[in-house]
Amino acid sequence: MSSTTDEEVQNDLKDQLVQRSESDDHAEFKGASFTGAVLNLATTIIGAGIMALPATMKILGLLPGIVMIVLMAFLTDKTLEILLRFSGIGNASSYGALMQDSFGRPGRIVLQVAVLVSNIGVLIVYMIIIGDAFEDMLKERLGKSWWDQRTIVLLVTTCVFAPFTACKRIDALRFASATSLALAVVFLVITGGIVVTKFLSGGLMKPKLLPSFTDLSSVLKLFTVVPVLVNAFICHSNVHNIQNELQDSTQIKPVVRSSLIMSSSVYIVTSLFGYLLFGESTHEDVLKNFDTHLKIPYGPVLSDVVRVSYAAHLMLVFPIIFYPLRVNVDGLFFPTAPSLTTSNLRFRSITVGLIAVIFVGANFIPSIWDAFQLIGATASVCIGFIFPAAVILKDRHNRATKMDKTIAIFVIVLAVFSNAIAMYSDVCALLNKYKSTFPM
Repeated sequence: MSSTTDEEVQNDLKDQLVQRSESDDHAEFKGASFTGAVLNLATTIIGAGIMALPATMKILGLLPGIVMIVLMAFLTDKTLEILLRFSGIGNASSYGALMQDSFGRPGRIVLQVAVLVSNIGVLIVYMIIIGDAFEDMLKERLGKSWWDQRTIVLLVTTCVFAPFTACKRIDALRFASATSLALAVVFLVITGGIVVTKFLSGGLMKPKLLPSFTDLSSVLKLFTVVPVLVNAFICHSNVHNIQNELQDSTQIKPVVRSSLIMSSSVYIVTSLFGYLLFGESTHEDVLKNFDTHLKIPYGPVLSDVVRVSYAAHLMLVFPIIFYPLRVNVDGLFFPTAPSLTTSNLRFRSITVGLIAVIFVGANFIPSIWDAFQLIGATASVCIGFIFPAAVILKDRHNRATKMDKTIAIFVIVLAVFSNAIAMYSDVCALLNKYKSTFPM
């Protein structure tokens, strides 16, 4: 490694957000616990993607859908293991430092741009779901009026969860993470109870176990679930932040495994319950299905509880995803500045600016499926799969095994091929929609 690169990497290590000696608060911080780390990483993973997963079951069928969730969890575990192992080899304490170590300053900038696009897109989706949930409830309960407009609803809800984004340590959000996961469990328990009730009354539709093929477009449509599944497991930009705050950083591997097992279990159960309840009528955002009458006792009340619990869950997940976004934006636009924790003005300006951008985006993007497709097929697939594989193939320190390189090539080919087909299928669908809307 050249002396210039050594200096750049060392400067990056000094610029990390976690610097315990910078203030009394940081001096008192003894490190995050194993449980807190698992909760924060699991919360990073389990977000808005869970609402789109029942729709993937509608496209793939139950059996391939469950297999795909397990496969994506396995690939995520492998790519995270690659990031952590090669970060240790290169003495890099962040994803950006690892990319800089492997590809120089351009590699770091490309990653920061990808994280910027991915996290802003995901947080826009969070806001869309939160806004839709409360907007629909207000219309149903109080009738249509000025207060149920998405802009007004989002403005109020943003004021509720925005203070959580002011935390300067990710471990400070562990209680928000625990609460958000508890709310996700509430969602699962109620949904499961509704499924059992409808099953006992014979109200469940027979699920589709395998995908149905009618023409080429139906085959291509299968690939459209890949970007959605990629987004559902993206947590790579946060794993170093969590490792840096651990009391024992060697625990990061079991933290990752525990978080992935927890997340995959929640995803499978949610997908199963959502698809069993609504079958071929499952919306791209399954929360929208709870606008309809469930045809069970206390159906409207249960629908409201489901929507409120999950909207509240997303409001608490928001600051967890926001944390690495702010760090990367600071590194992208202020690469030579001191740590973000030393400048309240810069910290607050970046925080307010990003929330404003996300708020505006949530008011103009109509569908979470469209957002997931675009983000998952571009920025997220790079962060989660292509960049870690590229680090192996670059192998700057000559430590990659032949198996590592084989896996890297497989991951890149799979990611590029499946997402290219997904994008092609989406473009064809949009063109067909345009032709039907505006016939020549």
